[in-house]
Amino acid sequence: MVIINPGNPTGQCLSRDNIKELLEFCYVENLVLLADEVYQQNIYQDERPFVSAKKVLMDMGLPFSKELQLVSYHTVSKGYWGECGQRGGYFEMTNIPPKTVDEIYKVASVSLSPNVPGQIFLGIMVNPPKPADISYQMFVIESKEILESLRRRAHLMTDGFNSCRNVVCNFTEGAMYSFPQIKLPPKAIAAAKEAGKAPDVFYCLKLLEATGMSTVPGSGFGQKEGVFHLRTTILPPEEEMPEIMKSFKNFNDDFMAAYEGYSWSRL
Repeated sequence: MVIINPGNPTGQCLSRDNIKELLEFCYVENLVLLADEVYQQNIYQDERPFVSAKKVLMDMGLPFSKELQLVSYHTVSKGYWGECGQRGGYFEMTNIPPKTVDEIYKVASVSLSPNVPGQIFLGIMVNPPKPADISYQMFVIESKEILESLRRRAHLMTDGFNSCRNVVCNFTEGAMYSFPQIKLPPKAIAAAKEAGKAPDVFYCLKLLEATGMSTVPGSGFGQKEGVFHLRTTILPPEEEMPEIMKSFKNFNDDFMAAYEGYSWSRL
């Protein structure tokens, strides 16, 4: 089983109880849990702070802590570091059989070595400046500024989407994505079918043509039948966010005006 916490594409955070239930399920079903935790430092609310799957597993005690197989992932390419061009990351294996570990090392040993800058970035991520280090104060200030700005951008984007006609968006609790639901009129769905496109793909292409905004249709994530989303990020510069959301709202108003006139269910 694979989990992403904080989530992609929804931007939601799992509680300790959520993770405990998942671990119990994996134990009963004899599943390996792959925990993608690459956005663990990107948290924009205080109700559900990040808790690693390994932390919860160890707190559960025996037999879970010695028997359940877990692989945890982290990277410098995501999170508030956001060094997307630096391909550095790691995974930690817990309770994985030694023979399996040997095979994984064998596969890794015949691969190309990670690039040196990526390894340097990763080393800094797992061993950040300490209070006595000359760079510590600057590190704290810059990290705080980035995370506070991302939190404000998460609010700006969520509020912007929720101010739009036929758009509903949960708050981006963590990670770097918004995943608004777009309530498409039947006329728009019919037009998408005629064009040979999934309805949310049709909407996203119209958005791209009208505004230049590139988003990911929710159908790429396996959404519920008859429900339509798009995924976008909260990463545009904070000072540009109001204008971006204004542009989206103008497009959405025009789109809905063009295709409304029919009733549809509120899902």
